[in-house]
Amino acid sequence: MSPERRCDYVWIFLIGLTLVSAWIAEASFEAGLGITLLVAAIIGIKGRMVIDHFMELPHANRRIRFMMRLYFLMLPLITLLVHLFGDAIARATSIS
Repeated sequence: MSPERRCDYVWIFLIGLTLVSAWIAEASFEAGLGITLLVAAIIGIKGRMVIDHFMELPHANRRIRFMMRLYFLMLPLITLLVHLFGDAIARATSIS
């Protein structure tokens, strides 16, 4: 597969994930664990695809590649932690 064709397929897949995200946001879903897991997965997949296919991260410095991939691993994890422990995090970080 040519790089241009691959880029087109990745872009179409990213648009599809964006449409799924918009549908989730507009639908009347209760913010349960299942929806949160789906959103976290979409965050991770989209982030990893963008940095790998459009930022040419596989050819970047090893440390930069590690830090960017770690970021898109931590962001979905933090999303899940905030969903699961939101009240405790709010209490621990409140000023009063």
